[in-house]
Amino acid sequence: MPGLGEASARGTSMEVDCLSCIKYLMFVFNFLIFLGGSFLLGVGVWVVVDPTGFREIVAANPLLFTGVYIILAMGGMLFLLGFLGCCGAIRENKCLLLFFFMLILIIFLAELAAAILAFIFREHLTREHFTKELKRHYQGYNNTDVFTSTWNAIMNTFDCCGVNSPEDFEESIFRLINRGEVVPEACCRRNNHVGEAGFSNREECLSGSMLYRNNKGCYSAVVDYFELYIYVAGALAIVVLTIELFAMVFAMCLFRGIQ
Repeated sequence: MPGLGEASARGTSMEVDCLSCIKYLMFVFNFLIFLGGSFLLGVGVWVVVDPTGFREIVAANPLLFTGVYIILAMGGMLFLLGFLGCCGAIRENKCLLLFFFMLILIIFLAELAAAILAFIFREHLTREHFTKELKRHYQGYNNTDVFTSTWNAIMNTFDCCGVNSPEDFEESIFRLINRGEVVPEACCRRNNHVGEAGFSNREECLSGSMLYRNNKGCYSAVVDYFELYIYVAGALAIVVLTIELFAMVFAMCLFRGIQ
């Protein structure tokens, strides 16, 4: 039956073309995953070696310190997965494809779980929560206390004072420990002239003078500084999750299509 033979040949040819299309699409998606992993690795390395002061904030806060190394680990994993996916697609290796699918599924579920946890614990990122913690735990000059040293690093880095304003230190443990001071030294303005160092007027600042202290709250200062990066990070996370989802679909289709 010539007609059936030609139809069968055309069907086989279409299957081969479809498999070839999936193969190259998977290569493209895995190359994007490879680039995403490279980006995360770059961000993690930048935070660790950054000379502008952010490194000290990270080192002083165990949560941030752990987060940076999680970013590094995730970046390295995505970097490796992108490479494995590209190799598995080009060589049409079923073992590599299956290994790739299982690992990226685990990463996808972990990222999804992290997003859900971030949503559940979002109330811990409010102004009220930070203000309450600052009043309860900030001591001013105790550099051995992680909470205090972290806040000192933040206020020095972002030229800010308190969560909302210097008034946050009223009725705080800092005022009980340092009765002669209205605000901590970290709130005092520093000289901006080249070659000069130190405070503009430390004594006036500590006594509460608005002219010699930073009056902007750290919550607004940090949010303003990272606002662009937050939106970029959110958009990037959505893109990465979408790419991972498509990569898993293409990996399974290619796995099943390989004879």
